[in-house]
Amino acid sequence: KPRILLMGLRRSGKSSIQKVVFHKMSPNETLFLESTNKICREDVSNSSFVNFQIWDFPGQIDFFDPTFDYEMIFRGTGALIFVIDSQDDYMEALARLHLTVTRAYKVNPDINFEIFIHKVDGLSDDHKIETQRDIHQRANDDLTDAGLEKIHLSFYLTSIYDHSIFEAFSKVVQKLIPQLPTLENLLNIFISNSGIEKAFLFDVVSKIYIATDSTPVDMQTYELCCDMIDVVIDISCIYGLKDDGTGTPYDKESMAIIKLNNTTVLYLKEVTKFLALVCFVREESFERKGLIDYNFHCFRKAIQEVFEVRMKVVRSRKHQSHMQKNKRPTPNGTPR
Repeated sequence: KPRILLMGLRRSGKSSIQKVVFHKMSPNETLFLESTNKICREDVSNSSFVNFQIWDFPGQIDFFDPTFDYEMIFRGTGALIFVIDSQDDYMEALARLHLTVTRAYKVNPDINFEIFIHKVDGLSDDHKIETQRDIHQRANDDLTDAGLEKIHLSFYLTSIYDHSIFEAFSKVVQKLIPQLPTLENLLNIFISNSGIEKAFLFDVVSKIYIATDSTPVDMQTYELCCDMIDVVIDISCIYGLKDDGTGTPYDKESMAIIKLNNTTVLYLKEVTKFLALVCFVREESFERKGLIDYNFHCFRKAIQEVFEVRMKVVRSRKHQSHMQKNKRPTPNGTPR
């Protein structure tokens, strides 16, 4: 499984991010979280695409401690998220960022380095832009001075009090999905043949979008999609379960239509038990709902084929790994 590391100084907001995104914790409840004092590992396996481990590191971690095997940790890492508290003096955080990135890059040059400039909800728009520019400049200057200008850092302005943290995590996760170009291509074909303006493929549990079409993502559009998923799940939990409380709030029958007052229709359809397609459609285009549903049926079938190919690859790798283990010689020199 790809591994995502959450790093940063103490009280920068690492554990709060994890709880809000993957455990549906209310942002206000995170105020009562205790500081992390050991490495916390968690499997996130909501669907075949969102399938990775998150390691939450305590802020006081010491790379020079002989008990800290940073080579083993960085070698299996797909993305390293470094969280910087934008409302605090971030000079110490930048020094720790530089140490972390240089150490990780030496062990594994393929790591994606993602910088979350966090807690920006307390800053004005101008202050946000200025803070991002300053951190971006200082971090890259430090790498250039060390002769490591080829390392690429991605920067995001985030807050747990709005959808910016979900969008940032979506971008991080997408880089770890090898099928992303295929999914984007399928979405492009789907919207062009259906008269749809914008489409997202969402992981329902975390509200991370796995893929979207090639048109630009508008933050307001993304927030509406997240709100729609919440509405569908909440109403299904109240009215969709059986009398004895069994069943699931989200299944193959799940579908929702919300008409906005600006002649736009939000359309949600179940793709798999963990994934939903959420579309923005003009009212006049939605009159051809039969065409949209037919194209959606073709799209869902294609997604299932992508899943099947992936599972075959995983099974093949496991089989090859098992065969290689059996071929290793025993201590007396004969094959197993």
